[in-house]
Amino acid sequence: MNNWNVYGTELGSRFFIGSALYPSPDIMQQAIRASGADVITLSLRRQSPEKKGGQQFWDFIKDLGCYLLPNTAGCHSPQEAVTIAQMSREIFQTDWIKLEVIGDDYNLQPDPFGLLEATKALIKDGFKVFPYSTDDLVLCQRLQDLGCEVIMPWGSPIGTGKGLMNPYALQMIRERLPDVNLLVDAGIGKPSDACQAMELGFDGVLLNTAVAEAVDPVKMAGAFAGAISAGRTAYEGGIMPARESAKPSTPTVGTPFWHQQ
Repeated sequence: MNNWNVYGTELGSRFFIGSALYPSPDIMQQAIRASGADVITLSLRRQSPEKKGGQQFWDFIKDLGCYLLPNTAGCHSPQEAVTIAQMSREIFQTDWIKLEVIGDDYNLQPDPFGLLEATKALIKDGFKVFPYSTDDLVLCQRLQDLGCEVIMPWGSPIGTGKGLMNPYALQMIRERLPDVNLLVDAGIGKPSDACQAMELGFDGVLLNTAVAEAVDPVKMAGAFAGAISAGRTAYEGGIMPARESAKPSTPTVGTPFWHQQ
C-alpha cells in the first residue's frame, strides 16, 4: 500500500490498533507488531502514566515506537472530553486526540451535539481531532466544516463485532466527503469486515476488540493487516460493478485463437 498523509504525518499502514483488553502486555506488543500498525490508541484514564500506573504496559508501548492516538473514552460531556484531551496532550506529548463523547450507555453511541461542541473547542485549542461518530452524513459534514481532516464513523456499536451494518451510509459519506481521511472505527469483528470497509474506499480501519479478544491475537492482527491491504488494493484496482444478468467471460464472436482447432 502507498503511504498516506494524516494531519501532515506520513504513515505506511492504514491499520490503527487499540491497546486494551489483551491477555498481557507481551501479547499486546506482539500483536501490534504483527499488525504493522503505525498508530496505537490508548486511554489516559486506563494507563495513568503520569502516576506511573501500568508502568510495564507503558514501557511496552514506548518500545513499539508508534505514533500515539490518545482517546477520551468514557467521557459523557464536551467539557469532560476537552479536559481529558488537554491532560493527554501534556502526558503523551501529542496534539492528536481520538474524540469520544458518549451519548448512550447501552450502545455507546456518540452524542452528535456534544461531539460537535467538543470538536470546535479542541480545534480552537490547536488539537488535531479524530472524531468517533455515527454513520450520519450530515454530522460528518459538520465535522469537516469545523476543520476535521479525519473522521471516524462507526461500522456498528463498539465491541459488537457486527461489521458494517449500513454499508450504503458509509459509501455515501465516502462519496460526499472525498477530501477527508475516513476510517471505520468500531464494530469490526472479522478481517472480511475490514476488507469491505477498504473496498468502499475508506482510508483506514481502527479496531481493538476483534484482535485483543481473539484466541490468538497475534495471528488475528496479521490477518487484519492482510485484509486491510487487500481491500485497499482492490479499491485502487477498480472493483467490477455488480450486474443483474450473466455476462460470458469469453464471447462467442472473436474467440481467441487458442480456443480454435
